[in-house]
Amino acid sequence: MRAITFLLLCCFNLIGFSQNDQTFRDANTLYNDGKFAEAIDKYESILNSKEHSAELYFNLGNANYKLNNIAPSIYYFEKALQLAPHDKDIENNLAFAQNMTIDAIDKVPTVGFSRIVNNIVNTFNTDTWAKIAVGGVLLFVIIFLAYHFSYTSSKKRIAFVTSIVSLFVACISVAMAFQKADLNKKNNPAIVFAQESRVKTDPNPTSEEVFRLHEGTKVQVLETYEDWNKIQLSDNSTGWIPSKDIKLLKVF
Repeated sequence: MRAITFLLLCCFNLIGFSQNDQTFRDANTLYNDGKFAEAIDKYESILNSKEHSAELYFNLGNANYKLNNIAPSIYYFEKALQLAPHDKDIENNLAFAQNMTIDAIDKVPTVGFSRIVNNIVNTFNTDTWAKIAVGGVLLFVIIFLAYHFSYTSSKKRIAFVTSIVSLFVACISVAMAFQKADLNKKNNPAIVFAQESRVKTDPNPTSEEVFRLHEGTKVQVLETYEDWNKIQLSDNSTGWIPSKDIKLLKVF
């Protein structure tokens, strides 16, 4: 019975993928014909089936860009970039879309030791740092055994130094993996979808307004309280914005 159920699920999945592939091709045809709104409907129907890909988000971003839909185009390019980091086409199109935004917000650069650490941490993702740590531990064990069974003093010295270096790399990699995981946890970006949103000092519509944001601006969500989100801008300005005015990027 379980085998039959598994086969049925596989068949349904294959049918679903086949239908989505055809829908994707139809959407591309509509896009190439200049029917961008119809193409968006087709692309979004694929998203509704819980299928995600960098190419799908990229095409959605392009279609919305053609219609001057600022927030959706930036949102979908950012989503595509999450699935395909460092993709030049996505980065270039995202830059074009960001040029349509109104808000000009300076970015506060990270300097000194923090900048060096962040650059090192962001070299790899959490899984890669963890794999390096495991590799370092395994190498340490192997070389330590070689040290134990070596008979000449020169080989023992080489094995000892190499094993210490391997253990050091493993420890650093573990620390980097935890640091990267912590950065990922704190990183909660969102895009402003409201045409204009009034950011408040407190999560209350009657509180003082600190500044206004417009569609397409990227923010960091620090915390949530009822129907409000505390956000931070790239210039470190903070405030509270209605949850309905933004759309989180990490939600798939």
